[in-house]
Amino acid sequence: MTKVLVATEKPFSKVAVEGIKEITDAAGYELQLLEKYTEKSQLLEAVADADALIIRSDKVDAEVLDAAKNLKIVVRAGAGYDNIDLAAATAHNVVAMNTPGQNANSVAELVFGLLVYGVRNFFNGTSGTELKDKRLGLLAFGNVGRNVARIAKGFGMEVTAYDAFCPKEAIEQAGVKAAESQDELFETCDIVSLHIPATPETRQSINRQLVGKLKKGGILLNTARKEVIDEEGLIALLQERTDLKYITDIKPDADATFAELFPGRYFATPKKMGAQTAEANVNAGLAAARQIVDFIEKGVTRFQVNK
Repeated sequence: MTKVLVATEKPFSKVAVEGIKEITDAAGYELQLLEKYTEKSQLLEAVADADALIIRSDKVDAEVLDAAKNLKIVVRAGAGYDNIDLAAATAHNVVAMNTPGQNANSVAELVFGLLVYGVRNFFNGTSGTELKDKRLGLLAFGNVGRNVARIAKGFGMEVTAYDAFCPKEAIEQAGVKAAESQDELFETCDIVSLHIPATPETRQSINRQLVGKLKKGGILLNTARKEVIDEEGLIALLQERTDLKYITDIKPDADATFAELFPGRYFATPKKMGAQTAEANVNAGLAAARQIVDFIEKGVTRFQVNK
């Protein structure tokens, strides 16, 4: 019998687990849960006879893959997948997948929760500004970026996007202005919201020079990955440009420095909050289970992220 392991230090909701079980039961699979584990050894033991693995922020590295002798597929319930060693998965003939789009609305709504908080000076009682008529720049126009654009229009914002991998025509068809470059995006927008993955090309690409192109009073918002930020460069820029704000739901390595130097201009959530809604939790979990069944039964690899 095919065995599916759900290994989550931060468990899925009860509703999500019940939905995953319904999907795996219907396929005739055995479901095993490893929740709130505290030692890697527990994961290594649990994965030993699993055919499929569903994770959230849990790390799947070469050691885990070495222990998983029967593993055929691992699915990260969420969009990001930098917690999976893709090269090691390929070397072990394991298909790695993510579940793009399942938490896109959750992240997009968080963007505006953070933005309202930011433009109202973190609710400190002073006079802030409105989002209406501000130009919002989206760096990447995937599932999250498209949802952010949709909501921004409801606020009466002007939206511009730049995505090196999305055709200009596709951006414009969504009613969004397409920038010709990252530089243009930062130069022409009041707020830039980051939605890029952490890749060798993007790590520390959001640097002092680029962010320094923001208009006076500009806001940089990051709900993507902390690795894309050049923290040293951003700290230097914020010291120089006292009009800029940085808001993020991924606490930087230099969080204490940001907080000390830039009170009233910096805010980070206690932990990553983008997918922390009941709906996103359920959507991603069910999508992961369905993708496993489709892969094992039909060989579907639509959302494979390794080669």
